[in-house]
Amino acid sequence: MHTYTKYTPYPTVTLDKREWADKSATVAPRWVSTDLRDGNQALANPMGIEQKVAYFKALVEFGFKEIEVAYPSASQTEFDFCRRLIEEGLIPEDVTIGVLVPSIERHIIRSFEALHGAKRITMHLYNPTATNQRSVVFRRSREQIIELALEGVACIRREAKNFGGEVVFEYSPESFSQTELDFARDISNAVITAWEPTREHPMILNLPNTLEACSPNVYADRIEWMSKHIKNRESVIISVHPHNDRGCAVASAELAVLAGAQRVEGTILGNGERAGNVDLITLAFNYFSQGIDPCLRVEKVDEILSRITSITGMSVAERHPYVGSMIYTAFSGTHQDAIKKGMEHHREHNSPTWEVPYLAIDPRDIGREYKDSIRINSQSGKGGVAYVLKEIYGIDVSNDMQTKLADEVKRISQKRGGEISRDEVLGIYEEMIKNHVQYQKKDRG
Repeated sequence: MHTYTKYTPYPTVTLDKREWADKSATVAPRWVSTDLRDGNQALANPMGIEQKVAYFKALVEFGFKEIEVAYPSASQTEFDFCRRLIEEGLIPEDVTIGVLVPSIERHIIRSFEALHGAKRITMHLYNPTATNQRSVVFRRSREQIIELALEGVACIRREAKNFGGEVVFEYSPESFSQTELDFARDISNAVITAWEPTREHPMILNLPNTLEACSPNVYADRIEWMSKHIKNRESVIISVHPHNDRGCAVASAELAVLAGAQRVEGTILGNGERAGNVDLITLAFNYFSQGIDPCLRVEKVDEILSRITSITGMSVAERHPYVGSMIYTAFSGTHQDAIKKGMEHHREHNSPTWEVPYLAIDPRDIGREYKDSIRINSQSGKGGVAYVLKEIYGIDVSNDMQTKLADEVKRISQKRGGEISRDEVLGIYEEMIKNHVQYQKKDRG
């Protein structure tokens, strides 16, 4: 039975002139951490208030200026966490906290109560809009779904007048990725008209890949189409919230930014429902590696990750892009030789640009050492073995000795299996030198 036949292709988008494909990134988008809301609800053991406070502080130190902290109308813990942040003055002046709220009056009122006393907040309103949710879950027509959204807008406008602090309004057609484009346009335009944003006080329109079901280029097409068809575009900040069901969230986010998105919501390490959210660590380093200021303190990434994984129990995969423990490690002989020569060239010429083979960024930019980039096993070659001795012990090995040493290291590694430590490489080298000297003495005798 061919089970794949029950799946239908995702609809493509017709654009009169596709512009995003000819663009290149020049600045990083606005980052929004949803770790404390979307990420927290995806943990097997959600964080308590003390853990969330510690996590919030780590996010602030890493450089996030917008943090979605909770769904305060959903639980007392979430509500109390918001109060803790505000009452203890834990929110820096330049940081905006946000909360997610459904288009239901009692939830909106409760959310404003949770944020009372904050100087600047983002009230993130959402309601599902996809065809299957309209017909199966809510059993409402398009017009009724729009009316539901507008009821939420009216309630937030009313509550915002008495709030005291600044209220930034954000709206999500929550299931945008499964919503027909014309309906996504209609409901978004209805909300924009009702909120009446201005250039000085824009609103945020979030267009999430709630369930990633299309390739990144199609998602970019959808973002560009929406950017060209919403009202009052100059007063609307388009945001994206890509999930990773197809494993393409990072690519979807990057292309969405080229297509007009100005803001990206995601989590550190991609923690989130199902396959996770877009990983902001990888995404930020992608911009960094292109010479673009990521607007996050990437040099602190190992420290921040250590704190966050301790709080949540998450782990960093060995091969995770940019930050995995093995990501700058080469065992292959050809790779090791190229890295060795590339690093030597970089140092000798004091090059202002980074062009070392096989290393996307300089490991030292995140506090890693060059000596960690090459490790030795049966796949290693003479360049790697020589590099280890030079970098760690300051020993220059002759070309002739490099070949003999590499052969001996490979023989031992193959016989024993596994990796050969640096000290073992040094011991093998010293033993070979000792035997060579003894052979010369015997030969002269």
